[in-house]
Amino acid sequence: MDRFVSKVVFGSIFAAMLQYIGAQTVHIVGDGVGWDIPPNNSVSYTNWASGKTFKVGDILVFNFMTNQHDILRVPKSSYDACSKDNAIGSAITTGPANITLDSAGEHYYICTFGSHCQVGQKLAITVSGTPGVNPPTSSPPTTPATPSPTSSQPDACAPTPSSAPNAGGPAPSATPPPAGTPYPPPPDSSSTSVFASLLLVLLLSIGAALVI
Repeated sequence: MDRFVSKVVFGSIFAAMLQYIGAQTVHIVGDGVGWDIPPNNSVSYTNWASGKTFKVGDILVFNFMTNQHDILRVPKSSYDACSKDNAIGSAITTGPANITLDSAGEHYYICTFGSHCQVGQKLAITVSGTPGVNPPTSSPPTTPATPSPTSSQPDACAPTPSSAPNAGGPAPSATPPPAGTPYPPPPDSSSTSVFASLLLVLLLSIGAALVI
């Protein structure tokens, strides 16, 4: 049972992960080159971005060595001038780094180390689409709880009172015995006579043994 429950939970998590991954695209910036000084200057990242579709929610993966490069998003003017002016957010200095595209429009990224940007370590992409907004899901109407049907004959479910004791019999105990305590069967005449016979035989045997 535990293994079955574990499989069900794992399957649900795996399905949720597939749904999440299917809703976005992961782009490895520069592919095998990574985020580095490109061998063909700016042409490398320009060629890499051409023909690709970038949408809100997609992820850019920048592969680089920490303390050797960084990533800074800037406006177009700073991108063209390889300047840190009017930067959008802070530079990311720890690699590798993932950046989720959170808005549509033009996005510009540069490396601010040395003259890396001047020799082509910069990226410009166009992001289309708007963040997906799930319409509010209306909750199903609440069905009022239906009371359990009651018997049309209320006395049918009532406990049947025990029969009254025979006249002259012992009075019923004020405190009923605990549940599950067996009631001794009432002695009948045959069992009483058998008991008396056995007792008589036992006494005779004891008497005979004493005499011997």
